[in-house]
Amino acid sequence: MIWLIPLLFILILLRIPIAFALGFVALLGIVLTDISLLVNIPRQLYNGIESFTLIAVPLFILAGEIMTKGGMSKRLIRFSQMSVGFMPGGMAMVIILASMFFSALTGTAIAAAAAIGGMLIPAMKDQGHDVRFTSSLVASSATIGPIIPPSIVLILYGVIASVSISDLFVAGILPGILMGVGLMVYSVVLGIKDENDVRTEVPTFKEFLWGFKDAILALIMPIIILGGIISGIFTPTESGVIAVVYALIIGTVVYRDLPLKNIPSVFLDAGKTTATIVFLIGSASVFIWLLSFHNIPQQLIDMLGPVADNPIMLLLLINIILLLAGTFIDTISAVSIFTPLFLPLVLQAGIDPIHFGIILAVNLTIGMVTPPLGVTLFVTARIADIKVPSMFKFLIPQISILLVVLLVVTYLPEVIMYFPENYDQWFDG
Repeated sequence: MIWLIPLLFILILLRIPIAFALGFVALLGIVLTDISLLVNIPRQLYNGIESFTLIAVPLFILAGEIMTKGGMSKRLIRFSQMSVGFMPGGMAMVIILASMFFSALTGTAIAAAAAIGGMLIPAMKDQGHDVRFTSSLVASSATIGPIIPPSIVLILYGVIASVSISDLFVAGILPGILMGVGLMVYSVVLGIKDENDVRTEVPTFKEFLWGFKDAILALIMPIIILGGIISGIFTPTESGVIAVVYALIIGTVVYRDLPLKNIPSVFLDAGKTTATIVFLIGSASVFIWLLSFHNIPQQLIDMLGPVADNPIMLLLLINIILLLAGTFIDTISAVSIFTPLFLPLVLQAGIDPIHFGIILAVNLTIGMVTPPLGVTLFVTARIADIKVPSMFKFLIPQISILLVVLLVVTYLPEVIMYFPENYDQWFDG
């Protein structure tokens, strides 16, 4: 039954929706195995989505929709301009810092690309910046979204792999910062070389304090969420509820940028996204059950032979596969497909599942800015009204920086795992 895996990728390449491709392959495998096993499908569909932790996904999706339309993004951008806009590569630095702030609010790359790009791409175009560079940088910076907590990708991985969401969130902080810092260094170098580099004026201390005060309610939200999770005050799922309530209060009562009449449309948009993800998870759960029934992960281990016992070679192989897959499979779908396939291999090789979850997330987010799928590229290209291929020249150095971060995440586990292995001691102490 291992031939079901290449069949799945053939269907994906034929542009069959991934949720349907997973369901069809699972159904075909069950019928060919024993038609009486079809009675397991409803049970596995239910088991796949019946998870308290999984409730965090629609909650953070809803919170992200509210924040995007509730005035938080524009305040974060203004504060980012005051913080780094006067430095070399000023406006490029603003894009990256604003993306990092916004990532800590929504946990999704598409929302970050749409919110930051919608405001900064037209502004930078008016200032004379190359719109192709601006669009590519917004797309690349948005990939930080699924890494810095709260992260929908890490929540899904944690549910499928049955590992601590809190540990995954803590482990995602440093890689997300490294991605942002790497892109910032790149932007500063370009700014120093560019004689026509556009920068904002250095703000006075009073102006900086005003900007900080205006953005403080948005800035403290990730601190509340992550701090509460790490300290054990509430679970990741409960933090999703807090995020929604907080965002509603700030957007409707404090900032007043989200009229009450627009709230139904916000809930509807979040519901559509949630329905797509839940359907995908249900189909994936049946596929995962079939893999386990036929012991396919063990067959993969046997096929790989010595490579499966060598962590360095195994991670190199997995990285290559994930980078290639990320170019044509969306992140959520890829987590559902590759987690059950690769997790038994990495566990046998002695690799920590938290460490592997971060490797998986960084890998797949790079795919979000890599052609031909590159969903963040299509978002920014639509905003800028340009063709995606026109950005490729600028994407090469940006993707190279993200790949360097991937190598650090992959082969320096002691750095990545320091926080998740020690944060309990900080609170106990």
